[in-house]
Amino acid sequence: MGTEAGAAAAALQVNQDLWPFALYAFAVAGLLAATLGISRLIGSATPRTSATDQPFESGVIAAGEADQVRLTIEFYLIAMFFVIFDLEAVFIFAWAVAFEELGWRGYVGASVFILVLLLALLYEWRTGVLDWGVLKRTKPPQRPETG
Repeated sequence: MGTEAGAAAAALQVNQDLWPFALYAFAVAGLLAATLGISRLIGSATPRTSATDQPFESGVIAAGEADQVRLTIEFYLIAMFFVIFDLEAVFIFAWAVAFEELGWRGYVGASVFILVLLLALLYEWRTGVLDWGVLKRTKPPQRPETG
């Protein structure tokens, strides 16, 4: 008989723990329904026209189809460099968070990492990869032809 009372008390405890969650869930659902209902009542419907079906970005009217757009190689180079150096920032933030645990070995490792990336940036800058407009890239040295 004692075990049945203990099981009933445990079930009652579970039910007491769940009622705040159920109340919260019903409150969220009610707020969502009220928000959607009120916006439906006071909002105005925009009639569908050819202008509303066109993409709009930064005030630029679309010209042509997406497959007709030709982007220069500089766009892709800058995008790749952004990804590389953006990931660098992620690794440096992670190192900064664990700075005390890593100690001097972590400091040296992060310094080498930053130095390699700075050398890569210097190389990109010196070869003209980061220049837009008129191409100023240096050509790699030609190998002498052997006969």
